[in-house]
Parts: sequence; structure tokens; C-alpha cells
Amino acid sequence: MTIDLTGSKCVVVVREDLPTGLTVNAAAVATLTLGQRVPELVGPDVKDADGTVHAGIVLIPVPILKAPAERIAEIVAEAGRDAELTVVGFSDLAQSCRTYDEYIERMGATPSADLTYTSVGIFGPKKQLNRLTGSLPLVR
Repeated sequence: MTIDLTGSKCVVVVREDLPTGLTVNAAAVATLTLGQRVPELVGPDVKDADGTVHAGIVLIPVPILKAPAERIAEIVAEAGRDAELTVVGFSDLAQSCRTYDEYIERMGATPSADLTYTSVGIFGPKKQLNRLTGSLPLVR
């Protein structure tokens, strides 16, 4: 079974000034949540020649790009206004929480304007994603 994602794109943008561990965490959280929000991104399980089953993986590339915090905030805001895009923002507030209950409590007391994003994951039509993120460099 093949799912047609022609014309679709998926990207993750992380804040360029994060240390390596926080960069990897920010990318992982955005990617995992995108996979939950857009399950058609993940293909079916496959078998190898020995019959061992391997979990399905993403059907399209997921480049990890970098940008300054201000640019990520702009991307989150602009992408959030486009109904064709699935947007997952991950903030420094969320990254600093030790439990989900703490996250719920702190988010409930924090206005959107006070959030600083460490990453954003976006899925949708290539045209919109290229316009938003096409000039950003890859994390290396």
C-alpha cells in the first residue's frame, strides 16, 4: 500500500542558537507530534527477506532547518494563518518543563506573545512550505 503525498512537504525548523542536545530534542518533539497529527506521513510496516517486521518510516524527507528565534516566531504566526498547513510549535517554556502537568499549568499562565519557539514542524503543500522556509539552511 502506497499513500500519495505528491505535492506535499514536511519540514522542521529549529532555533539556530541552541546547544546540540536541545536542538535534537526540539527537532524530535516537533517531528513526533507532526507524525501524530499527520499519520499518513508514516508508511506501513515492512518485512525484510527473513520475514522480520520493521516499523514503517516516513514516506517523504523531513529536512531539519535552522533559523533565529524571531524568524521561527514569524513562521509559526504565518503558517498558523494557512488552513492547509499543519503546524506544531515547540517553545522554550515547554522544553523547560519536567512534567506534562507542569507544562499545562505554565502554558495556562503564559500569553502567546511571551512564548519563544525552539522549533516548529510544518506539513502541507510544497508551495506554501517553500515560501516560508525555502531560504533557510540545513542544520549541520
